[in-house]
Amino acid sequence: MDHARDAATGPANPRPAVDALRGRPAAQVLIIGGGINGVGTFRDLALQGIDVALVERGDYCQGASGASSHMIHGGIRYLENGEFRLVRESVVERNRLLRIAPHYVKPLQTTIPIFSTFSGILNAPLRFLTHRSGRPQERGAVLIKAGLSLYDAFSRDGGSVPRHRFVGRTRSLADLPQLRPDVKYTATYFDASVHNPERLTLDVLRDGLTAGEHARAANYVSAVGMDDGAVRLRDELTGEEFAFRADVVVNASGAWTDRTNDALGAGTRYMGGTKGSHIVLDSPALLAACEGREIFFEHTDGRIVLIYPMGDRVLVGTTDVAAGDDLSPTCTDAEIDYFFDLIRHVFPEVAVGREEIVYTFSGVRPLPRHDDTAPGFISRDYRIERSGGSGAGPVRLSLVGGKWTTFRALAEQLSNDVLRELGASRRQSTAELPIGGGEGFPTSDADRESWLKAQLGPDISAARAGVLLERYGTRAAEVIGFLRAEADSPLKSTNELSARELAYMARHEQIGRLVDVLIRRTSLAFRGLVTHLLVWEVAAVLAPHLGWGEQRLAAEVRHALETLATSHRVEVDELVG
Repeated sequence: MDHARDAATGPANPRPAVDALRGRPAAQVLIIGGGINGVGTFRDLALQGIDVALVERGDYCQGASGASSHMIHGGIRYLENGEFRLVRESVVERNRLLRIAPHYVKPLQTTIPIFSTFSGILNAPLRFLTHRSGRPQERGAVLIKAGLSLYDAFSRDGGSVPRHRFVGRTRSLADLPQLRPDVKYTATYFDASVHNPERLTLDVLRDGLTAGEHARAANYVSAVGMDDGAVRLRDELTGEEFAFRADVVVNASGAWTDRTNDALGAGTRYMGGTKGSHIVLDSPALLAACEGREIFFEHTDGRIVLIYPMGDRVLVGTTDVAAGDDLSPTCTDAEIDYFFDLIRHVFPEVAVGREEIVYTFSGVRPLPRHDDTAPGFISRDYRIERSGGSGAGPVRLSLVGGKWTTFRALAEQLSNDVLRELGASRRQSTAELPIGGGEGFPTSDADRESWLKAQLGPDISAARAGVLLERYGTRAAEVIGFLRAEADSPLKSTNELSARELAYMARHEQIGRLVDVLIRRTSLAFRGLVTHLLVWEVAAVLAPHLGWGEQRLAAEVRHALETLATSHRVEVDELVG
């Protein structure tokens, strides 16, 4: 039973976002799906002045968008698939996001350890021509050098990262002493990272919402049917349903695309996603071994994997296996064994153990149906499928595929298709438009110090202002203004939140469930910092803002603890970690 739907648990959430949809149940465009691609399209259309609404069945960025490897990358390995258009677009968009979203997207130094010189040359044509991996065979230095040189060529126009560097064994071990001693070369290049994809998604959403009253969005609202040409929507927190009409329906529900179309009476079989899992480790030894770099390499099964330092934690991933019908997967024991095996493959003397795991997560990549194509060779490109219209209900545009790095370009293409359907024209390009708190973001140490100094006062320390700047970008100034408007108090369970900041989130960030704060509005769960005290304290502070009675509050605590345990293998106890 969903505790939030039990009338006995107390008052329902105040849901102004849902009220706005129910109060005017029509728009030119309805977007179904609140991952980064749906939200990016929402922002783009809102900026064109289109009457647009978005609904998301769970929380924003809860699905595949929140289960990524936290990379913004050109996709060097897609060269092997022959996906040159996608690589070029990805590199351009990577460089662009470094400029327009500098608060969340940062340069990422990446090193590939290489253990052979010529291996894989004979197998490479088979990979390229058939998209089947055949017998796993390690890619050697010659292949990797060729790929990186081509990758640099794609990065040349508008490049904002250095070219790659190749060094031999002696220099490699000097740079990374914990590497396997039989390493022959390392290749180092730069891509980019997004340490907080959930908050970047929220920032993109906020840009759309602030475009005007013609832009509306609500989470915990699902599309469950079609009645006389209108989409039937359900508030997942109350169970209430209502009809909503639109001229164009955009299905951007990722791995759920076929299921969404089924609910709308248009059976499709577009999708064939693969499951990807990750673990997060609190491992000082592994963190030190990485020397501040992402280690990106090919494991013994031919799968490209990564070991990625993020602050004082290390992210390890990822798997790539057929998802089947399970669109809400969890990280398995076999996958965890695989992750520890890949760590030993490059850092054989670094001791890591399961007790160091603080968080796990899994998602289903929104990939197209792929028949017998090997999972690693399924295209990461995207396409848009059109159906409906001409008396058969609203025009439906279904997004198939898509990846984090190209979300802005994808949203632009999808928006252009929508504009064409509506007979409207583009007013504004998003190509160089800063995203939310990226506008005016201080990118140098001196500028950051100056920005922080301007926010300081007896109520805001430099450390607190730094946390807020990292969480909100330059929108932190607005948050600080909100904090100062009334008396505030820090939480007892963490120095990263206060009562007024939780009130701000409740008012401006559509908190539907307690777990939204722990996992997506903050990175506390990701870093293994959730305790029973924190869960209860956050719930108690949120309760009056969200209309939760005592029973609902207790239900939200149970739901949060169950979600952390079952979906993320986090058993919360009284101690941090």
